[in-house]
Amino acid sequence: MKKIFFLSIFLLVLFEIANVYFIMPMPGSQGMNSIGLAYFFYSWRWVFRIGLGIVALFSLWQSRFKRPWGPAIALLIWGCITYSFNFQMTAERMFIQPELVMKAARENEVALKRLVIGVSHNGEASAYPIQFMAYHHQVRDVVGGQPIMVTYCNVCRTGRVFEPKIAGRNENFRLVGMNHFNAMFEDASTKSWWRQENGEAIAGPLKGQVLPEMACAQMTLKQWLKYHPNSKSYAGRYHLRGRIQAPKKL
Repeated sequence: MKKIFFLSIFLLVLFEIANVYFIMPMPGSQGMNSIGLAYFFYSWRWVFRIGLGIVALFSLWQSRFKRPWGPAIALLIWGCITYSFNFQMTAERMFIQPELVMKAARENEVALKRLVIGVSHNGEASAYPIQFMAYHHQVRDVVGGQPIMVTYCNVCRTGRVFEPKIAGRNENFRLVGMNHFNAMFEDASTKSWWRQENGEAIAGPLKGQVLPEMACAQMTLKQWLKYHPNSKSYAGRYHLRGRIQAPKKL
C-alpha cells in the first residue's frame, strides 16, 4: 500500500504538470498535435484529481507509516506543484485581461510612433497599442455600439478583432493558453477553445465554428489619427481586477 500511495501522488503531480504543459509555451509542447489530449485532461480534470486523491488517502490510511516524513514530504511536493500550476502558471493568471481607459485623442498618452490596432465602426474609432496588447492578449470594448474583442498574439504577431458572440449572444472569453504558438481563448458558456489567429474553435462542443471577425488595421498611432482624427485612444490607465492602475507610458 505504501507503493500505491507514492504512485498515486506521483500521478497526481504528473497530471497537474501535463494539464498545463500541453497548452503553454514549454519545451516541446507547441510542436505536438496534442490539443485533443489537452482538452480531455482539462474536461476531466476533477475526475482525475478526485479519483487519484481517494486512492492516495485510502492507501495512506492503510499503510500506517511509522515515520510520517515520507508521506508528508510527498504531500507537500504535490501541494506546491498543484498551487504553482493552477494559480501561478496558468495563462489567465499570468496575463490578466484589463479594461483600458479610452479617451479622446487629445488626451492620448501613447507615443505617436507606437503601432496600434485600429478599429472603426458606425462612425466611431478606437486605437489599441500593440505594445500593451502583446502582454494582455485581449481587451474588450465597445466601438460604434458594437461590442468587440481586440486580440493580439505576441508569439505569432497576429492582431485580430472579433465580435464576442456565440449564437447571437455576447460571450465572455478568457485566455486559456497556446496551441502551435498561437494564443487560445475559452468561452464561458460551452468551454470551447478558440484560436486567436482565425477565431476558429479547435476543441470543445463548438469545434469547427468561427467567431465573426471585424475589420481592423495595424499602423502607427500617428498614421491612424490622420485617417481618424476623432478616434479614441489609450489614456494611460487601465483597470485590473477592479483596481485602477497608475499611468502606463508607452
